[in-house]
Amino acid sequence: MIRAVGVIVPAHNEQDMLPSCLASLRRAARALRGTPVHLVVVADACRDRTVQAARRGGAAVVTIGACSVGAARAAGVREVLRRTRNVGAADVWLATTDADTLVPASWLRQQVRYADRRWDAVAGTVRVADWSGHRPAVRALFLEQYAQGARGVGSHSHVHGANLGFRAAAYLSAGGFPDRQTGEDQALVASLTAAGSRVLRTTALTVVTSARRVARAPHGFSGYLAQLDAETEAASA
Repeated sequence: MIRAVGVIVPAHNEQDMLPSCLASLRRAARALRGTPVHLVVVADACRDRTVQAARRGGAAVVTIGACSVGAARAAGVREVLRRTRNVGAADVWLATTDADTLVPASWLRQQVRYADRRWDAVAGTVRVADWSGHRPAVRALFLEQYAQGARGVGSHSHVHGANLGFRAAAYLSAGGFPDRQTGEDQALVASLTAAGSRVLRTTALTVVTSARRVARAPHGFSGYLAQLDAETEAASA
């Protein structure tokens, strides 16, 4: 049974988008009704007011200078585990999202329900609500390619650090997040699977993320959308 939940948000110069993200996470935390939720923002090499925005949003703050989303997520997990050290790792659930993402009010409640059904990790999907700033054909191309990741009814092949949850015991057994500037989420899920953890990939758990053009992590989601922009431009030339 899950007795404590931790949410980790890596942030690099996210003073503008972080407040909305944290507001959505506070709503999700309230939906758990009684289970303590530890909300941690990891401010990584920030030169703006990310730290102040995180504290105003009710989050604990860890500051690092790694310029690495993998290191940031790992630092956030360590902080949650420190705060929940009196709870067994099998009873602690960890969730990660991104500062430019909004989670539904049921986000944590659904993950805990999966944990109580003996899933060790849950990988959800993302949806983009605002495509402004991109070529009109990018949305259609993204939806087409994203749908190709479907694996039967309700399942998929995607991994997003913006929508990922896992049991602390499974995370520790898998070796945790690697120190990578990108792809740390996929590496963790691969390690969880190799370690024998039960990983659920479900379309029933979806978050809304941004389609911003200025990337925080190289070759991440923003980089992927930029690639689609280039493909559609080349196709129309």
